[in-house]
Amino acid sequence: MVTRSPIVSVLGHVDHGKSSILDAIRGSNIVAGEAGAITQAIGASIIPLDMVKKKCGVLLESLKMDFTIPGLLFIDTPGHAAFTTLRKRGGNLADIAILVVDINEGFKPQTIEAIEILKGYKTPFVIAANKIDVIGGYKKTTDFVLQDIKAQAPNVQTDVDKKIYQLVGSLHDQFGLVSDRFDRVSSYTEQVAIIPCSAKEKIGLQELLMVITGLAQKFLEQNLNIDVAGKAKGTILEVKEEKGLGTTVDVIVYDGMLSVNDTIVIGSLDKPIVTKIRALLEPDPLAEMRDKKSKFKSVRQVCAATGVKISAPELDKVVAGMPLRSCKPEEVESVKENLMSEVEEVLIETDGFGIIIKADTIGSLEAMIKILKDKSIPIRKASIGNITKKDYSEAESNHEKNPLLSVILGFSVEDEVKLQGGVVKVLTDQVIYKLIDNFEEWQAQARTAEKAKHLDKLVRPCKIEILQNCIFRQSNPCIAGVEILIGKLKMGTPLMKNCVFLANVKSMQSDKENLKVAEKGKQLALSLPNVTAGRQIMEGDFIYSDIPEEDFRKLKKLTDFLTKDEVHVMKEIAEMRRKHNPVWGV
Repeated sequence: MVTRSPIVSVLGHVDHGKSSILDAIRGSNIVAGEAGAITQAIGASIIPLDMVKKKCGVLLESLKMDFTIPGLLFIDTPGHAAFTTLRKRGGNLADIAILVVDINEGFKPQTIEAIEILKGYKTPFVIAANKIDVIGGYKKTTDFVLQDIKAQAPNVQTDVDKKIYQLVGSLHDQFGLVSDRFDRVSSYTEQVAIIPCSAKEKIGLQELLMVITGLAQKFLEQNLNIDVAGKAKGTILEVKEEKGLGTTVDVIVYDGMLSVNDTIVIGSLDKPIVTKIRALLEPDPLAEMRDKKSKFKSVRQVCAATGVKISAPELDKVVAGMPLRSCKPEEVESVKENLMSEVEEVLIETDGFGIIIKADTIGSLEAMIKILKDKSIPIRKASIGNITKKDYSEAESNHEKNPLLSVILGFSVEDEVKLQGGVVKVLTDQVIYKLIDNFEEWQAQARTAEKAKHLDKLVRPCKIEILQNCIFRQSNPCIAGVEILIGKLKMGTPLMKNCVFLANVKSMQSDKENLKVAEKGKQLALSLPNVTAGRQIMEGDFIYSDIPEEDFRKLKKLTDFLTKDEVHVMKEIAEMRRKHNPVWGV
């Protein structure tokens, strides 16, 4: 058994400096004349321990540790999308993470999402509080961040501390996490370390590397032990078309050894893909992987932990995030079975009841499922790929039973149908938590609208006063001037006085204009058939809407949609009724 390099993922909100931090870490470890000091792998950068020691110097020595890890493997595709793609059974492929936060902007949607995912998979992480150089009046004096902060003017030092403790407060209030500046952390198992830094000015990178290396060595060493000659285990990072090679896959190998001519099995939505490796390709030393002109070199084998490009037949149906295993030909069937059970743990395909969710990768889908289940939101189907007609049909079948679940949520996918005006609600976004927040907000609005519909069918509480000197016709029909004291009066509303039915409102008029609805404070003339002024009603009388008992019971469940005054009128009506029937409306 040997110890492999820990896999480090870089996460954070867009524009907070994920790529800049990654580039600065890689760039700061490329020493002139030492080509290959940092090894470029497919989708990853390998920084050997010697280079980490050289850069960190006395900082690393101060930890007084015997280092056995061979270095650090940084995943080159920054951001939470890569993080949710990189999965292995039982947890996240990344062993440790750097969460990049703009110290001046604090937590944003993708920051919050990243923390929730890190917490969900119990992945240790540190916070790189980037862009300290942007704090007003900050002037760089050295690469070492603590010395650099001490060299600032007192007001700048205060600003730096204030911004760090705003992050500390946010972590505690939003996530229940205890944190502090890295040099003040007393227990790395109980506190999250915050390393103030600047990717642009290359301040604090040594401290960031020191903390990551120390944490990996102290707490992850046992998890990093692998059989270097064993069967390879990996995760598909990306599927690409390469000129002259056709469809290739970029793979992070986290266990064992992978060789040319090995048989590999890759998980799939349908059935596992079995193929044989034609070529293993690594980029040229120090090549920039995001440059499409990067050249590759052919290698015979690779060992974990590393990234490698695989050229092989039958790769055109491979999906990012799927597991990969190497095996002997006679082991193929058992490996296929294991991989299918692994994939089926994530995909949900039932005849049950719930929303439809779609995502771009199996890792993203897994993250969505976990968050939705934590919120007790039922899922009928969870799958990978764009939103199709079949998804619409399945979502529509929920509508009769519960319209609030006639929904499709799509993370980083396209809606191929874009059907307008139907009963299916489609929501898509690039941030999982934002997508789910939007869904919950839509559900809340839809519930309100649904309850409002029910309310409109009921006789609402209303209190009216017959105005003095405003009897315009005594009878056939009686026309009386009134003021609506409380509530809302609609045409056809039944009215009563002292629990005795008077009439249904035949018509309402104000300033010679016919009304269908009149609100509190409105003065208007009512037409009341079969009522005689001076007999059933008098000037100055208070009359009420004659709420049927069944309507009253329903209204009690909808009081959130009534005003306090309307609720008070309901109580008045109930008190009047219960003088004759003590259990009325109960």
